[in-house]
Amino acid sequence: MKVFESDCTFNYSWEEVSTANWRKYCPWNEKSTHVIAVDTLSRSIDPSTGILRTERLITCEQSAPKWVAAIFGGNATSHVYETSYVDPKSKKVVMSSVNLTWSKLLSVRETVTYQPLPAEPCQRTEFKQDAKITALCGGWQKVKNSIEEVTVEHFRQNAQKGREGFESVLEMSRRVFGEQRELQLQNKRLGQTEGLLLG
Repeated sequence: MKVFESDCTFNYSWEEVSTANWRKYCPWNEKSTHVIAVDTLSRSIDPSTGILRTERLITCEQSAPKWVAAIFGGNATSHVYETSYVDPKSKKVVMSSVNLTWSKLLSVRETVTYQPLPAEPCQRTEFKQDAKITALCGGWQKVKNSIEEVTVEHFRQNAQKGREGFESVLEMSRRVFGEQRELQLQNKRLGQTEGLLLG
């Protein structure tokens, strides 16, 4: 088994990050073109804790290395099952995912968390990523090591792209929501002015 770990800080509040997280794979993110579909399977809120639990199926177009495909077969479409928990009281998002494609060959269990940065909890959000990668093809240690190393490198290359892509989503979300709030304020002021004139 090999482990990939990554962390960074976003200069946005936890509220902004946890909201924009649902738009991570939208057209605003030009770095996630490999994600071709995100299907919500279930969504529920625990009435006692207020925690939002969501299950999603994420479909990607990612081809395996040619030597892996030559040995084990497969196609370019892959599926990932994701379970997420959003706790508004403790201000924590936890997302756990596991690969469904190639699951007899490789186990990839990834956990991502978003929490307010302790030093600046109202302005910045801490991101942590942890992926445990285990090749399951018994007997071929050299092949197992190679598959795990390729997967770790894949995570490493995608980590920077993922951060850049999510930054663009956060930036666009702040701009759009800011414009909406300003429009609502303008409409409210207009309504108050008309009320005074008519009164």
